[in-house]
Amino acid sequence: MKATVAPEVFQQKKPVALARWLIGRHLVRRLTDGATEARMILETEAYVGERDLACHARAGRTARTEVMYGAGGVWYVYLCYGIHEMLNLVVGPRDWPAAVLIRGVEGASGPGRVTKTLAIDRSLNRAAADEASGLWIEDRGVRVPRGKILATPRIGIDYAGPVWAAKPWRFVLAGSARL
Repeated sequence: MKATVAPEVFQQKKPVALARWLIGRHLVRRLTDGATEARMILETEAYVGERDLACHARAGRTARTEVMYGAGGVWYVYLCYGIHEMLNLVVGPRDWPAAVLIRGVEGASGPGRVTKTLAIDRSLNRAAADEASGLWIEDRGVRVPRGKILATPRIGIDYAGPVWAAKPWRFVLAGSARL
């Protein structure tokens, strides 16, 4: 069974719950030659609104973060450290900025490797997470038992302070990534 996940799903679920729910779903990319690649999502992180000091929206609406203020179901792709593209799925209702970073998929551990492996770049920023954009999420019927999904603190956000850095909003399929 393959089913493209409808944008409404990304607008209804809370970011932390959605980050966990995405484990076991598939990130699907249509490549320039028309072929598609589907990779199971193995690692995610949730970023939850302006109060979350690790979230880009902590500074409010800017040209960069405006995409996060739209309704969930679009991609937020940005350049990190001038080197790596980072893929985030905007989630939640309009005017409430939140996103889920896709940190790992089958065959690519780390957000920079995910985007490099699947030829994802900033041209997809603000694009809908649907087949028309060439990048979407599919539910292929994989059910990961809750006990197989580990919740850990997010990575690389010490600048957010100890409270926000310690939030267990990173989700990893047990045995799939470096912990």
